[in-house]
Amino acid sequence: MNDTKNRVCPVERAGGLDNRFRRWLQNPFRILKPFIEEGMTVLDVGCGPGFFTIDMAKLVGASGRVIAADLQTGMLDKVRKKFHGTMLESRIRLHQCEADIIGIIERVDFILLFYMVHEVPSKQSLFQEITSILKPGGKILIVEPSFHVSQSDFDEMLLTARNAGLSDNKGPHLLFSRTVVLTH
Repeated sequence: MNDTKNRVCPVERAGGLDNRFRRWLQNPFRILKPFIEEGMTVLDVGCGPGFFTIDMAKLVGASGRVIAADLQTGMLDKVRKKFHGTMLESRIRLHQCEADIIGIIERVDFILLFYMVHEVPSKQSLFQEITSILKPGGKILIVEPSFHVSQSDFDEMLLTARNAGLSDNKGPHLLFSRTVVLTH
């Protein structure tokens, strides 16, 4: 396995993951609005500095919950700083996962895997775990960078997801990205 495909973005480069240009190019609210409703429990795997987490918390409303999961404590600290002392604080739970397991048991309605599946060493284990926590009828939005993930690698990932019992549907069009919506 090629180590460059599984390299995790370091905390020091988190600023590149959360800036105005990216917000214009990949508007979190516009991307997530079709998938998230008030009252849902949603999971942001590989949340990084929380680029999507904050908008997810706004979309789930006061009765919903966001679980923001990341490998790196430094990334989770960046997310915490964004919502600390705001009304969103009660909606967001931070969770430090491990390289080979997310490690939550709470059932969720929606999972976001944005630009991170290519970083996971065992996609089979990832999809098996996700299938176990996703509620029936739940959806997963996967977005991978087309400049980093080839079409054949993306297709191989889709086959792994199907083998875990997930169905795939066309995802939203996002520049420089390959997308898919999986359902349970």
